[in-house]
Amino acid sequence: MSETAPSRDDELLKFVEQFAFVLVDAGMARMPARVFAYVLADDAEKYTANELAEGLQVSPAAISGAVRALVQGGLLAKEREPGSRADHYRIYDDDVWSHIMMQRLPLLSRYETILEHGIERIGPGQGANRLAETLDYIRFTREEFTQMQKRWQQRRAEKFGDGTTKRSEVGQQTDR
Repeated sequence: MSETAPSRDDELLKFVEQFAFVLVDAGMARMPARVFAYVLADDAEKYTANELAEGLQVSPAAISGAVRALVQGGLLAKEREPGSRADHYRIYDDDVWSHIMMQRLPLLSRYETILEHGIERIGPGQGANRLAETLDYIRFTREEFTQMQKRWQQRRAEKFGDGTTKRSEVGQQTDR
């Protein structure tokens, strides 16, 4: 008896589960992680909750909370087409990973502020030295991240143009 090759849908769902597992390890809840991984990897530009449920082989109720969390987190955008009663969901920003990372910059600024206050209050000593080194690391990270974002935007423009590159073309453009 010969085995048939897995279908593209089977391979897509395997990838979704694997990537969702990594996102869960990074702190994302399981169902939002699955939805986000699916929307990233599938070919459609936007989805209804029913389409997501069908694609992930789950109930629409399971999708509801997941898309709400992803919209609130700025990863998905919710839209409604004129004349339609169904909400549609799409990746919030074509440059989604840059968007995700840029959301972290205010946190780095908060770290800097609290560390500066801690150094002032604690005064000289080993603890203040550790705080000063931590502050320097946070500042370095923020500065490097800002420069990295600029380099990424340049690289992205060179590799993907205006960001509308079709996913089927991406594998041909990436250097591995």
